[in-house]
Amino acid sequence: MARHPIQMLRARFRQWWQARMPLADSVTLTQRNVYILPTRAGLLLGVTLLVLLVASINYQLNLGYLLTFLLAGCALVAMHVSHSNLRGVTLTLGAPSPVFTGANAEFDVKILNTLKHRRYALALAVSDTDQWVHTDVAPQASASVFLAWQAPQRGLHPLPTLSVQTLFPLGTFRVWTLWRPAAQVLVYPRPEAHPPALPDGATDAEHGPTRTAPRHHGEPDSFRPYRRGDALKNILWKKAAKTGEMVSRDHVAAQQHDLWLDRPLTGLNHPEQQLSRLCAWVLRADQLGLRYGLRLNGQDMAPDHGPVHLQRCLRALALA
Repeated sequence: MARHPIQMLRARFRQWWQARMPLADSVTLTQRNVYILPTRAGLLLGVTLLVLLVASINYQLNLGYLLTFLLAGCALVAMHVSHSNLRGVTLTLGAPSPVFTGANAEFDVKILNTLKHRRYALALAVSDTDQWVHTDVAPQASASVFLAWQAPQRGLHPLPTLSVQTLFPLGTFRVWTLWRPAAQVLVYPRPEAHPPALPDGATDAEHGPTRTAPRHHGEPDSFRPYRRGDALKNILWKKAAKTGEMVSRDHVAAQQHDLWLDRPLTGLNHPEQQLSRLCAWVLRADQLGLRYGLRLNGQDMAPDHGPVHLQRCLRALALA
C-alpha cells in the first residue's frame, strides 16, 4: 500500500531528527530538550477565546472582557505549569534482559525527581505507539516505569526511541521529549515448539576419545528420562518441581559422552529453522544437565554445562 506523500515527508523528518539525537542511557530534561505545543483542546480554547474577544469588542461587554482575559490567563499559567512539570526530571534506563524471538523485551525506566514538588501525570511510551504508561513522582523521590518492545527478528538490536510527555494540568498543552537509549537487547532464535529428540550420533566419539566421568561416592554418572519402576530416591524431585518433567539418576552408565550440536544434525535446509532447532536442543541439553558443545559457522564451542555455557551458546545462535 502506497504511503501518502505527507506521511512519507513526516517519516523522513522524524528519522532525520532522531538521528541527530545523542545516544544515552541517562538523560536530564532541560529547556534544551523539552518541547511544548498546544493540543487540539488547546487550539479549540484559543479559537473560543478569539470569538469571545471579538464578541466583547463588538458589543462592548465588560463581563465578556473579564471572562476572556481570565481564561487566557489560566491557559498561560497552565502552559508554564505543564512545562515545569517535566523539566528537571532525570531518566535512567535499566539494562534489558535477553529474550527469544517473538517475546517482548521488557525494560524499566527510573524517573528521578530532585525537586520539592510532585510531578503529576508523566507518561512514557515507545515512540510511534499509543501504549502510554502513566505515573506520578513524589517530591525528592523516584518511580519506575516498565515498557515493552518486540524486536522484529533475532540478533542484537538497539532499543527504540522513547517518548516522554505530560498534559498536566489542563490538557491544553503537550510537553514532550524524545530519548534515544544507548542500550541494546539481545534476541535469541525462537526455540522449535516440538523438536525431535537429541541426536544420538552427536557424541564426541566421532571427534575424539570418550571422556570418562569422574566418579565419587554416591554420585551418579548421568541422567535419563524417568522409567516406570525407577526407585523414588533416584528421581530428581527439584527438577521435576521446576520443569514438570520426571528425570532419574542413571547409575549404570560408566562413560559420559560429550554431546556435539551443529547444523547438519538438524536435517533442515532453512538457516532460521536450523537455528530454531539448535536452540531447542541447547535448552533441552541444559535442562537434562548434559555436557554439550556447539559447532556454528566454523567455530567450536567446547562442551560444558551450566548457566554461563548456556548463555554463551544462545548468544552465538542469536548472532549467527
